[in-house]
Amino acid sequence: MIGTLIGLVITVVVLGVIWYCVQRLLALIPLAEPFATIVHVLMILIVALIALWFIVALLGAAGIHVNMPIRL
Repeated sequence: MIGTLIGLVITVVVLGVIWYCVQRLLALIPLAEPFATIVHVLMILIVALIALWFIVALLGAAGIHVNMPIRL
């Protein structure tokens, strides 16, 4: 169980660093307002799906079964 918590913390830290880097890089790309909003929303969606996938995998490693409507 402690390994799962450590894995969860590492996952959150890595996703936070990736999130920071992508935001800094997107600021360098000149985009018009509607396209910038669309890219930002898609980036949030992708990071959220990756985070959920990692959390479900870590919970499975800890022996906690999570029922998902779709298989990630």
